[in-house]
Amino acid sequence: MTVENFSTKSRLADTGEGITGDELQLAARNHGIPLEALRYDVTPPGLHYVLVHYDIPAANAATWQLEISGCVEQPLSFGLTALRAMGRETVRVTLECAGNGRAALNPRPISQPWLAEAVGTAEWTGVPLPDLLRAAGVREDAIDVVFTGADHGFERGVEQDYQRGLTVREALDSGAIVAWEMNGHPLPPQHGYPLRLVVPGWYGMASVKWLRSIEVIDHEFTGYQNAVAYRFRQEPHEPGVAVTRIEPRALLIPPGHPDFMSRHRFVAAGPVVLSGRAWSGWAPIERVEVSVDAGVSWSDAKLDAPSNDLSWRLFTYDWDARPGEHVLTVRAYDESGHVQPIEAPWNRGGFANNSAQRITVLVT
Repeated sequence: MTVENFSTKSRLADTGEGITGDELQLAARNHGIPLEALRYDVTPPGLHYVLVHYDIPAANAATWQLEISGCVEQPLSFGLTALRAMGRETVRVTLECAGNGRAALNPRPISQPWLAEAVGTAEWTGVPLPDLLRAAGVREDAIDVVFTGADHGFERGVEQDYQRGLTVREALDSGAIVAWEMNGHPLPPQHGYPLRLVVPGWYGMASVKWLRSIEVIDHEFTGYQNAVAYRFRQEPHEPGVAVTRIEPRALLIPPGHPDFMSRHRFVAAGPVVLSGRAWSGWAPIERVEVSVDAGVSWSDAKLDAPSNDLSWRLFTYDWDARPGEHVLTVRAYDESGHVQPIEAPWNRGGFANNSAQRITVLVT
């Protein structure tokens, strides 16, 4: 059997087709945040969403090396001790998988079947990426910066290390950090131990885990994860448009108590405080709207104090819950004019589906 035949082809689910065995296998390896964990300002590592493309590589912090090479004045190699000596900075970042919401699309792209839970916010500690690039000295002919992780595998028949690229300007201006700690502790294995890239505002595919090399190149990076995988497409063979920054999204913490299977909620009649989180990779959140009647009418939620970063923002709404069935939904607006849609446009990869959340609630 050839590699091409053995590899899972990119395809769309047939009408009425349920989740496949391959998708179930992916869902068992990867997990989203339980929505009730949105109560935490900073997500505990075990509740933060996880997506691992291939295998979690074996790693030893004592021998780990980060190489910086290519179009630089001085190639550099760092162990973790040397990296820590460069200084340290802690940033709070909301990360979201680009495929979040994919499983709700119709037709459904066959891949990791996320609903709305592929998100989390953590405090990452490490050295700012620009400090490393300036220490190496980026040459004038540099175009892109390529980040290579230690995770290795096949995707649609292509053998590869996981790699992503940013332009030099993006690498210098994005606020990216090369991190060795998550929430004040060494990175957990599933989150990139011992070293990873974190790119604020960008979907999670840009934040390369198990980072082992940074190469500055004099041409556009056309590796698989940039040029093939993470692209908005309507048809399979078109070049598509790159997936980059996180689109605005708001998520409610589900109120009341759930039904085990359906996750429909049961709430006692009377005053109910609805709360949740909203975020965008383009600009800070400036407004969140809440509907308790399936989007017929909308009211502004209260927002907590604004922050200077792109991490999520808490919102609350006082609801007078009347007996009967209600569908709760929310939508977010950011300061740059990006608005979360009720229904997001479909694309073949199922990327950036930030359609408004809907929660069915029975008020008793």
